[in-house]
Amino acid sequence: MEPKAKWMQAEPDDTLFADESICGPEGLQPLEKWKIIIADDQKEVHEITRIVLDEFTFEDRGLEFLSAYSGEETLQLLADHPNAAVILLDVVMESDDAGLEVARRIRQEHGNRFVRIILRTGHPGKAPENKVITEYDINDYKEKTELTAQKLFSAVTSALRAYRDLHIIEQNRRGLEKIIDSSADLFQIQSLRKFANGVLTQLLSILRLDESSLYIQDAAYSAALDSDDFIILAATGKFEALLGRSVNDSIPKRIGQLMERAVRQKKSLFLDDAYIGFFATRKGSRHLFYLNGCKNLTEMDKALIRIFSTNISVALENLDLNQEIIETQKEVIMILGEVIESRSKETGNHVHRVAKVSHLLAMEAGLDEKQAELLELASPMHDVGKIGIPDKILFKPAKLSHEELAVIRTHTEIGVEILKNSRREIMEAAVLAAQQHHERWDGNGYPRGLKGEEIHIFGRIISLADVFDSLIHRRAYKDAWDLDRVLDYIRDERGRHFDPALVDIFLNNIESVMAINARYPDETMVR
Repeated sequence: MEPKAKWMQAEPDDTLFADESICGPEGLQPLEKWKIIIADDQKEVHEITRIVLDEFTFEDRGLEFLSAYSGEETLQLLADHPNAAVILLDVVMESDDAGLEVARRIRQEHGNRFVRIILRTGHPGKAPENKVITEYDINDYKEKTELTAQKLFSAVTSALRAYRDLHIIEQNRRGLEKIIDSSADLFQIQSLRKFANGVLTQLLSILRLDESSLYIQDAAYSAALDSDDFIILAATGKFEALLGRSVNDSIPKRIGQLMERAVRQKKSLFLDDAYIGFFATRKGSRHLFYLNGCKNLTEMDKALIRIFSTNISVALENLDLNQEIIETQKEVIMILGEVIESRSKETGNHVHRVAKVSHLLAMEAGLDEKQAELLELASPMHDVGKIGIPDKILFKPAKLSHEELAVIRTHTEIGVEILKNSRREIMEAAVLAAQQHHERWDGNGYPRGLKGEEIHIFGRIISLADVFDSLIHRRAYKDAWDLDRVLDYIRDERGRHFDPALVDIFLNNIESVMAINARYPDETMVR
C-alpha cells in the first residue's frame, strides 16, 4: 500500500470550503485592490472622486486610491507603485500642459504601456480632444463638466477591464517564453523549473485566476511511486515564499487533502474552488498543479484546461525522455573515463573525483552553472589518449627515461585525435581537457607550451584537480602523499605550474575538496 506523506495523513473531508486559508489558519487573504492614481492640483477633486468610487468593485476587488497634486508627484507615485492600474490625470496642474507631459513621459521615457490613462480637464480649449487623442497615448478623455458619477464609474470599469486584459496577454507571453526557455537548453539544471513556472503562468492566464498557485513534484525527479514527499518546484503569488520547500511542512491541511484526492485517484480534478492537475510519467515521476479561484469556470474553460493539461503530460514525458538521454550521455562519458583508468587498479575513482573537484573550482571561479556542468561532463575524458600508451610505460613502477617520457606525453595529442571530429559541445570541451591539462601557467608545460591565460580555464582547472588527486592517492610509481605535503607542493607551484587565482580558490575550499575525496575513496590516500 502506498504510504502517505504528512500532508496526506489527515482524514479526507468532503466539505471543502473556498475560503479556507491558502497561507495559514487565519483564513484566505483578500485579493489585492486595484490601484488608482488621482492626479489633480485641486484637493476637492480627490475627495469627490474617492466618495463617488468608494463602493466600487471590479471582479471582487476594491480600489486603493493614491493622490498626487503635480506632474512630478504623479511620476514618482507611479515609480513607487508600478502596478497602478489607472491614472485619473488632470491636464492643468503646475503648468498648462503638465498632464500631457506626464502622459508622454509615462509612455515614452518609462515605457509603461499597461497603466490606463484617463485624461480629465476643466479647460478643454487648452487641450483639444482631437489633438490630444491623436498625439498622446492616452486611453480616455473627459471634460470635468461631463464626468458624472455614472460616467466616472463606466470609465474606470472600462479602464480596469483593459488593464486586466493587457496583463493576461503579458502573462501568456511570459508563460510561453518560460516554456520555450525550458526546452531550449536541456543541459541547464533549471530547465524543469522554468517549464513549471511557464505552465503556471499559462494556466493562470487562460483561466484568469487568482495569481496564487503551486507546482509540486516527487522529491526525487525520477522518484518511485512510493515516495512519501513532494517538493514545491514553482509557485506564484502568496505561495512564492514556499519555493523549493518540502510539501510536508509547507502547505495548509485543506490543500493537502485536495492533492491527496488527486493522487489517490491518479487524475486531474476540479474540486470546490480549486483545480488540481495530476500528471504521472512512465518513469514514475508525479507532478501536481494547484490553482485557486476556479469556482466560476465555465464548461468551455474546463474543456480548455483539460486540453492544455494533455499537452502538459506530453511535455513532461518529453522532458523525462530528454533527461534520460542526458543521464545516459553522462554515464557513457564517465564509463569511458573509467575504462581508461581501470587499467590501473589504483585509480578506480580518479575520474569521479577530478570531475567533482573541477565543478567545484569552476563554480567558485565564477563560471556559470552551464559551463561548470559542461566541464564536469568533459573532464573524465582528459586522459583518454592514454589508451594509446603501452602498459609497460604507463604503469612502470620506476622513474621513466627521457624516451619514455616523450612517449607518455603524446597521450594529450592522441586524445585530441580521438575526440576532434565531433561537433558536440561536450566533445569540444573534452578536446580542450585532453589537450591542455598538462600545460603550465609559466609556459613550461606540454604539448604546446601555452602560458597564463592562453590556457583555457577548463585546462587550468583540470590540471590542478588532476595533480592534486594524483599526489594524494597511490600510483604504480609512487606512494600516496599526506595532505600537508600535497598542499605545500600546490602552494610552491602557485604561479608556476598552476593559475595563482585557482590555487587560492582551491586552498580556500580544501574542506569541500576533501569531502569529495571521502565520497569517492580508493583507500590509497594518506590523511
